[in-house]
Amino acid sequence: MRAVTAEIVGVRDGIAEAMPLGAMAGLGTGLPAELTGAGPSLAVGNTWLGRVIDPLGQPLDGRGPLRPGLRPLPLHAAAPGAGTRARLGPRIDLGVRALDLFATCRRGQRLGLFAASGVGKSTLLSMLARGAACDVVVLALVGERGRELREFVEDDLGPEGMARSVVVCATSDASPLLRRDAAFAAMAVAEHFAEQGGHVLLLMDSVTRFAMALREIGLAAGEPPATRGYTPSVFAALPRLLERAGPRAEGNRGMITGLFTVLVEGDDHDEPVADAVRGILDGHVVLDRRIGEAGRYPAIDVARSLSRTVPGCLLPGEAALARRARAVLALAADMADLVRLGAYRPGMDPAVDEALRLAPRIEAVLAQGKGEDRCGVADTFARLAAALEEESRDAGA
Repeated sequence: MRAVTAEIVGVRDGIAEAMPLGAMAGLGTGLPAELTGAGPSLAVGNTWLGRVIDPLGQPLDGRGPLRPGLRPLPLHAAAPGAGTRARLGPRIDLGVRALDLFATCRRGQRLGLFAASGVGKSTLLSMLARGAACDVVVLALVGERGRELREFVEDDLGPEGMARSVVVCATSDASPLLRRDAAFAAMAVAEHFAEQGGHVLLLMDSVTRFAMALREIGLAAGEPPATRGYTPSVFAALPRLLERAGPRAEGNRGMITGLFTVLVEGDDHDEPVADAVRGILDGHVVLDRRIGEAGRYPAIDVARSLSRTVPGCLLPGEAALARRARAVLALAADMADLVRLGAYRPGMDPAVDEALRLAPRIEAVLAQGKGEDRCGVADTFARLAAALEEESRDAGA
């Protein structure tokens, strides 16, 4: 008789209802059950760097067993106390010019990447994993396609990215409990390295699939569906996960900077999960399919992206430069249809003429290939300033 691990997900009419973590083949009524009483945990070790694991801590990369750490960490731990939590750290170089310019982040910040399918989320995550200035990268792949795991690890991350990374993966055919716990396991791994004083970059793809797993569990437990079929427990679990990222307790230098992708269904950025996550995090970045179709990657929509910590991490000159560039891009976008229709002619409005000249130069700064080296936040602002100054000299001549 084989043993199957299960988790109690509800109690109905005095009977505890359990959901298995694996396949139910061969199980039936009348089988004995044993209560362990212990919640799920991971004994994370520093030797886990460069490895790919499942939410149970089992290796998926075929490189042999993992050496456990000294003490197990609970998957469902509480966030640091709000009153004793350290403040955000200095700004972080994410290695992506569009983010460094218009969604500048600080260490310990939590940022959402909102996009529909096929707009370049995975490529953007790989750029962050390889180029961001951090000590450790923890990557959670929740509900990912099985065939894409090796492609992402070998092609997108590469040896350089994997050397400082731990990848936690639960594929789309895994049970909803494992897909849920992939997010919590990645958070526990990140907390292990942050508690040692390191700066950890936590990348999660995606919070939406985490919420879908929670919805399956809630419906199986008899919860009533609420908004778009999501059960109330989904919206209670989101802050319990997301609030664990950020600075650690006062006196600990460790930080978890979290970037969480949100898969918006049908390009609806106001659907329930996206709306709830946007209210919890410290900023949001929108990837737009039209920008990608126009050939500019990363396809980040600057006008709709926002980092709430920008006032605390930009110099006055940098902030003014970012505001000017935003205004230029917004005005050029507003006039794009009129220009295509021939309803606007140069010379009708000096501000529009300037925006139409400057926008392509700004777009050239934002465009960045996957293999390009990062140049630092200060140098990125210098590139933007140089492009605008060069245009000003051209206009004066």
